[in-house]
Amino acid sequence: MTAIRLALEVAAALGAGLVAGIFYAFSTFVMRGLGRLPAEQGIAAMKSINVTVLNPLFFAAFFGTAVVCAVLGLWSLVSLFIGREPGMLCALIGCLLYLIGVIGVTIWFNVPLNNALAAVAPQSAEGASLWARYLTVWTNWNHVRTVAPLVASALFIAALWLQARAPAS
Repeated sequence: MTAIRLALEVAAALGAGLVAGIFYAFSTFVMRGLGRLPAEQGIAAMKSINVTVLNPLFFAAFFGTAVVCAVLGLWSLVSLFIGREPGMLCALIGCLLYLIGVIGVTIWFNVPLNNALAAVAPQSAEGASLWARYLTVWTNWNHVRTVAPLVASALFIAALWLQARAPAS
């Protein structure tokens, strides 16, 4: 195992775990708390969250992990074809799970819902209707975004464990 591969897998495991924790908080109590508010207040609070989440610290965890997964995923794919290094299949599946289950789901589902919420007047009937749908649909997709990086993190840890158990070359 090279130091670079070790660093990539540790960074991927930590980043995916951190992102899973962020989404877990939303799935288990943030969205429920917002759902208890009147629609106008819930919409305003979520709009505020959607603006403040766009910051360097969140981006470092969210997109930084994606970059690590892209590099590690390519390394793993090449390794599967030429070297069969221990743990590479676990790492590759973890990378795909993060990239599709976190980045893909965010782009394809959560962001369009956030954009629709940003465009609606919170006090309107349209706003109240959208909010009721948003709470359910956005949260369901967020559950996917919670499970995907959590399982990916476990797969990165499994890859590290498999490498540690492999005979030295």
